[in-house]
Amino acid sequence: MKLKFLVLALTLNLLPLEGQTSMEAKKILDAVAEKMSHFDNQQFNFTYVLNNRQEDIRQETKGKVVVSGERYKLDFMGMTQLFDGEKTYTIVPENEEITVSDNSEDDLGINPNELLRFYLEGYDYQMDIKQSVKGRSIQYIKLIPSEENPDIKHLLLGIDVRALSIYRLIEVGSNGTQTTLTLNNQMVNQPMAEDFFSFKPNNYPDYYINE
Repeated sequence: MKLKFLVLALTLNLLPLEGQTSMEAKKILDAVAEKMSHFDNQQFNFTYVLNNRQEDIRQETKGKVVVSGERYKLDFMGMTQLFDGEKTYTIVPENEEITVSDNSEDDLGINPNELLRFYLEGYDYQMDIKQSVKGRSIQYIKLIPSEENPDIKHLLLGIDVRALSIYRLIEVGSNGTQTTLTLNNQMVNQPMAEDFFSFKPNNYPDYYINE
């Protein structure tokens, strides 16, 4: 089950509201989108957990993301993926291999270009539970696909209402699989070299580059 991960190049154009949509939930999501749209860059660590109790499966993986506009660098599952705005470079140290793709959707199961905007269209919104997590007030918003989705039953998006930032995304699959993505150590507008998202082949002299 794939979580489509959220982005910084946000658009505030939402689909027409459906009857199930809560105006209070929409207001919170609009505020998050508005704040995120002003960041030059954002970086965070994350924990990704896949859980299927019926199959007795639980997998936990940690990663790190740096995002600026459409560009990103993702460290996940022992690999690094770099998107420079035009091409995606997937670097696999274990195999000493680099795959180059023109398709920015060719991701590792987490696509930073979707992490901060996926909820802006295709869902109805409902207010859900509110929790206190280490002094942070986390309001969950239930996202229900506007059209029938054979894979996704619903999503729960946890928002830090004071910081207006995304804290956690829970995807509940139709087959009983639940995937949880928790963001940690979030930082914004950090100093960054101009070529940070540039692929430097000289750094990988012994790697096979598959183009």
